[in-house]
Amino acid sequence: MKILFDNLSLQVSKMTTRAYSTSFSLGIYCLSNSLRDSVYSIYGFVRLADEIVDSFEGFDKKLLLTKFKVETYEAIENRISLNPILNSFQHAVHQYNIGLDLVETFLQSMEMDLEKVDYTAEKYQQYILGSAEVVGLMCLHVFTGGNLNQFNELKPYAMKLGAAFQKVNFLRDMKDDYQVLGRTYFPDVDISEFTLAAKEQIEQDIENDFRIALKGIKLLPSTSRGGVYLAYVYYKALFNKIKKLPPKKILSERIRINNGKKLGIMVNCMVQNKLNWV
Repeated sequence: MKILFDNLSLQVSKMTTRAYSTSFSLGIYCLSNSLRDSVYSIYGFVRLADEIVDSFEGFDKKLLLTKFKVETYEAIENRISLNPILNSFQHAVHQYNIGLDLVETFLQSMEMDLEKVDYTAEKYQQYILGSAEVVGLMCLHVFTGGNLNQFNELKPYAMKLGAAFQKVNFLRDMKDDYQVLGRTYFPDVDISEFTLAAKEQIEQDIENDFRIALKGIKLLPSTSRGGVYLAYVYYKALFNKIKKLPPKKILSERIRINNGKKLGIMVNCMVQNKLNWV
């Protein structure tokens, strides 16, 4: 029976999430049990595409991403794939009516990472939209369970949260993005002479995204609010750590939150959620 393969596919998506992201694994753990599988499936899909463009040095990344894109649409159309992560993802797409426009926009941003791009403000927003905001919208389809009115109400907040997370990632990963991958995402910023003024301007933009996103988190259904809030608090803690560091420090190492502090954040969020923090 196919259910055996479907269960295996989901396990692969779970393992992928846990291997690549402690923070998102903790956030998913704090979601209602009925939502976790689909979010694991979305993360596995996004992670695999990201790995193609970021990590597979020495291989034809363009060919790999092209094949991945074709296989993604075949999986969705046929409702099956021999790639376990795509098989798991297509199930979430159908269960929650995740639009193909979101999938396409995400894959277009991944394609942008195959070439060196001089990011203007317009291209920067295009990349943020595809790499982060639409991922938030995929998850929002799961969180709202097919309620389109609720989805449309929360859509702008979910996009802001995705944007905030991605911009924090840009600051966290600036060393490797610039020195290893040759990428500079922030428009009109000379990373070779990254100044405090430039850093503070980026941080103000992120603060605004976080401020707006928090309003939407408070409006989420109780089944997803705690898990999303946990991810918010983790990224806010990482952002606050980055804010305290000089530009040179960010360019010299990848900034992290240690596992002990991550666990503390999780415990505090679970307590707050039980105390009806909203």
